[in-house]
Amino acid sequence: MEGRTFFGWSSVSASCGCTCGGLWARWCRKLPEFDSINLPGCDSIKEWENDSVPTPNTTPDPMAEPVARSYEAVLASIEAELKTGRIKVGDQLPGERALALKHGISRASVRDAIRVLDAMGVVRTAVGSGPRSGAVVIANPSAGLAATLRLHMATSHFPVSDIVQTRIMMETWAAVEAAAQPRERAREAELGKLLRAMDQPNLDREEFHVLDAAFHVQLSSLAGNAVITSMMESLRSAIQGYVSAAIDSDERWEEIVPALRVQHERILEAVLANDGDRAAQELKSHIEWFHQQTLPLP
Repeated sequence: MEGRTFFGWSSVSASCGCTCGGLWARWCRKLPEFDSINLPGCDSIKEWENDSVPTPNTTPDPMAEPVARSYEAVLASIEAELKTGRIKVGDQLPGERALALKHGISRASVRDAIRVLDAMGVVRTAVGSGPRSGAVVIANPSAGLAATLRLHMATSHFPVSDIVQTRIMMETWAAVEAAAQPRERAREAELGKLLRAMDQPNLDREEFHVLDAAFHVQLSSLAGNAVITSMMESLRSAIQGYVSAAIDSDERWEEIVPALRVQHERILEAVLANDGDRAAQELKSHIEWFHQQTLPLP
């Protein structure tokens, strides 16, 4: 038989006299591409022609582990280096090319990893050159949490009413803790400044919301729990847009603001008096009252 080549294999010596001829002949008989090839006949080929060629099982196994995404190698590596201290807040991550070579993945996968870290509040990205360009490690956990909460609220997976109840639980706990601990005078003074800023006449609604959020987050931070502080900031940020939209007019807002100012004063007064139970009750009443004034929340 004249030698021919298919898929890089030679069909020379397709008879059983060759070391691999019988096997080659068998598989050639099973492939449509070789239907027109006149392979040398032999008893072995005739016996094998009716054999069933094994085919891979293409049915998905629901219990099988999903294949890891390429960029996850970068995330795992950066997490490990943050844990060991090889990378610290303020450090610049290696460039795309270096990370791609290190992990054996494409630069596109590296970019995916950086985008994930950016959304999670772990890095800040900037174009240009110098120590502040590229991806720089930061610590802003509330940004990622807030974005996640907003998206899940948009899908109605997290009802706003549940977010409000969670906020009450965290803020009242933080108020009790803050009232029981020694506090820095500077931080107490900062809370007073925020209240005075909210008392300014002609303050528009959005500015008030920003100051209000800062007041609640800083008050919770007096408890000394970094996780509670980050979660509080993310909850406030996540719900702020929904709350703003729920107040249907400036006239209605003007009716609500005076009561909010009084309630804030009472909350801070209770904390500064080291009365945690009263501070918690004032906070609970304040949050519940405000959300009763808005349009029905989902």
